[in-house]
Amino acid sequence: MHRLRPFRLLLTATTVLLGVVLLSISPPAHAQNTTDASDDVLWVRQDPLGSEPSAKGPRLSDENADVIAARLARQVIRSSAPDTTERDRVYTDGEQQTLTLRDAVRIALKENYDLRDAELDVQDARAQVKEARGSVFPRVDVNGSYTRNVVQANPFAGSDVSSIFGGGAQSDWVAFNERRRTDGDPSTEPITIDEFRERQQEAREAAGVNFADSSNPFGVDNEFLGSVQLTQTLYDKSAFSALRGAQQFQDVSRRGLDRRVQTVANDVYEAFYAALLAKEQVRVLRQRTERTEETLQEVSARVRRGVAPKLQRMSTEVELSNLRTELIQAENDAGLALDQLKVTLGLSVDADIQLNGELETDSQDLFINTSTQAAISQAVEQRADLKRAQLAIELREIQQETIEAEYYPQLEAVATFSYSGRVPDNREQILTDPNDPFFYDTLERDFFDDSYWNPTLTAGLRMSWNVFNGFQTSARMEQQDVAIHRAQLQHDQLRQSIELEVSSALRRLQTARRRIQSQRQTVDNAETNYRHTERRLAEGVSSPLELRDASDQLDRSRLNYLQAVYDYLVARSDFETAVGMPLTPATDNYQMTAR
Repeated sequence: MHRLRPFRLLLTATTVLLGVVLLSISPPAHAQNTTDASDDVLWVRQDPLGSEPSAKGPRLSDENADVIAARLARQVIRSSAPDTTERDRVYTDGEQQTLTLRDAVRIALKENYDLRDAELDVQDARAQVKEARGSVFPRVDVNGSYTRNVVQANPFAGSDVSSIFGGGAQSDWVAFNERRRTDGDPSTEPITIDEFRERQQEAREAAGVNFADSSNPFGVDNEFLGSVQLTQTLYDKSAFSALRGAQQFQDVSRRGLDRRVQTVANDVYEAFYAALLAKEQVRVLRQRTERTEETLQEVSARVRRGVAPKLQRMSTEVELSNLRTELIQAENDAGLALDQLKVTLGLSVDADIQLNGELETDSQDLFINTSTQAAISQAVEQRADLKRAQLAIELREIQQETIEAEYYPQLEAVATFSYSGRVPDNREQILTDPNDPFFYDTLERDFFDDSYWNPTLTAGLRMSWNVFNGFQTSARMEQQDVAIHRAQLQHDQLRQSIELEVSSALRRLQTARRRIQSQRQTVDNAETNYRHTERRLAEGVSSPLELRDASDQLDRSRLNYLQAVYDYLVARSDFETAVGMPLTPATDNYQMTAR
């Protein structure tokens, strides 16, 4: 067992040091479940400026309902495929899905490519925090080496000193004769040195002993070295500043993700509303085309009876041809709008989806009393990108502190445990008797003999301090001052653009609200005209052609009203995005998604 003792000692020391490090950096059990717990939150968009939500919006009864709805949403969104290495998908090939606006937003927040890219930025920032935190944890380095000395030089080559290793034995001869002269035995007379050397040679040959040749007597054939070094930072201002900077960068990335969520939701609203509007336009144009076809049949019959001129039939044919062209264009526009919605959601353009929804608004008074100044104040308080710009300024300041830390020393505690071995190929040990110069014997030592292996343990402190680096640190400090000033200018510029964006969005919202009121009056007039024409037809004083004209006017009025509603919904979504309407775990009429 003693043969493996050096390696066992080295392995034990390494295991203990690594265990200490792993225990110090392992997060607690409750921290590892943070991400999973956050997935059970159902995020919604709240009305800003203290406005009350619409009474007709979908509501959930309590927090448990929020969690249940979130889990149900994930069951709809996530794919049932067993391969967990692929990102959860929503659709399978050839399966048609019907989407509401709420479903569309959920899918976008799960599948949108821009959001997924922003989420990767957050993950990258989180990994940078771990990397920066690692700089203040203990560092363990394990090293090992093996050297084979193939040819070794003799340090005593060309010197008479080497003769003492070749068997000169003058001192042994003198001591031997001295003992013979003083032992009182007349038969033990001193001998000559040549006779002494001859008897020693005979004894070595009898014992099978062969002294080393003229090579290096201090060299060994095999050298082993294994070490474990533990380094703990005691003071390093740059490491602590880098950790703060990484945490700040993570906050910046999170704010960027929050803002991207708001803009993606707005993009989904606009794309969904545009697809609904295009679908409604196709429906209205198809109905008008069908009615015009009926009109052409009636006009053609009247021409054949001779009660209507041919010019009237030609005029109707031209109108029908124009309507069919408009219908083809409208169907193409509807397909493009639906494809644009798919791209916004992060779906393939081949996905077969149908929209379930209508262009309508039941909360036109939502922001009617909102002043521009109040909206700007709300935006300044809630806009994630503005907060991100402020965090960017603070990040630059932290980076400047990191550079300033180069003026300060660094102090580390270092502990090293090493085990070295010097093992020759010929491990034969020659045994002699100090009282008998003619006694020789040999002993074969083991490869792991304690005489070949030696442990070493050292501990100490190490300090480094750069006193002068050619003014490079001060130059980098000046550069960072410029970066801080630039970040401040970008923050101020962003705030001004936010003020302009909010005021413009509120103005468009108010204009769209007035357009809805105007178009509603037009629809009312068109409905009145249609009912009046219908009564006249029943009384026999009007023709079916006049009724169809009145019906066409009503369809066009309703289509213009839907266009006004679309403009209002888009303007309201733009305004909500401009003021930075937050996503909070509440129950409101603008359900967002389970994240």
